[in-house]
Amino acid sequence: MMQSCILNIDKPCGMTSHDVVAMTRSHFGLRAVGHTGTLDPAASGVLLLCLGRATKFARFFEALDKTYWTVLELGTCTDTQDATGKVTQSCTVPTVHRTQIERVLKQFRGHIEQVPPMYSAVKHQGQRLYKLARQGHVVQREPRRVHIRRLELLHIQGSRLTLSVTCSKGTYIRTLCEDIGLALGYGAHMAALQRCRIGCFSLAQAGSLASVSPPDADTRTDASMRGLSPLSHALKFLPPLMLTPPQSQAVWTGQGGALQMILSHTPAQHLTAPTYRLCVPQDRTVAVMHRQSPERWKLYRLEPEENLHACDQ
Repeated sequence: MMQSCILNIDKPCGMTSHDVVAMTRSHFGLRAVGHTGTLDPAASGVLLLCLGRATKFARFFEALDKTYWTVLELGTCTDTQDATGKVTQSCTVPTVHRTQIERVLKQFRGHIEQVPPMYSAVKHQGQRLYKLARQGHVVQREPRRVHIRRLELLHIQGSRLTLSVTCSKGTYIRTLCEDIGLALGYGAHMAALQRCRIGCFSLAQAGSLASVSPPDADTRTDASMRGLSPLSHALKFLPPLMLTPPQSQAVWTGQGGALQMILSHTPAQHLTAPTYRLCVPQDRTVAVMHRQSPERWKLYRLEPEENLHACDQ
């Protein structure tokens, strides 16, 4: 089986993201498996997993925008900001009109400041916030800047609003739902959540949980599994930078001066993106080049066998 690939799984409700990771490790017989953005147990949808050596490239998938479908329940706030928590305040909600909702949604489009919820994995003085919350503590949290690229009202049914949200890494949809409810004057919590897309990886392309459970020796080596992509193919969302033969040879052989060779022959004004995939003819990705600071880049080289898989696609 390929030792370096990306698996797009449709996580069902009721399971943690770690549960899916553990099942995938068992199915493929790999220790190195990790996800690129957790989904709460009550949420479903796209969970992107890095398998084998692809875990070294997880940061590039983590940075992708995410699209969600969510149901917001007006009139009730909970301590977890979703339907699993204890009710902290409630009120009667009169008929809410679309024009009223749209006026409020405008406030939450673009760059906004968002305070992480207490029930989250964010750390406070070395401790996870959710652990402090379970002990009954509430601590001051610094707001974080996130980007709501798209926020669309899909449906209104009584006190329930169905929304579609496309947002940046680090956005809490639970918090967004509560904040929208408070801005409307009624409070709210997130009643349902489904992740529909991570970058170019959609729910329609995702494999089912059944494909990695239970372990099956006959399917463990099946490279045609739905949702499974070689790393070199999965990285095609990054802008390409074509290498010359000497440059590609330096990358392939792991020469220490490969990165400097590439940078010295590429005008700085052409390097406007933070990350590039380095390509050879037939659009084969052989490495990723990532900007760590204005003057410093780092090279992430794919193994030769990972490049060969791209030829089979």
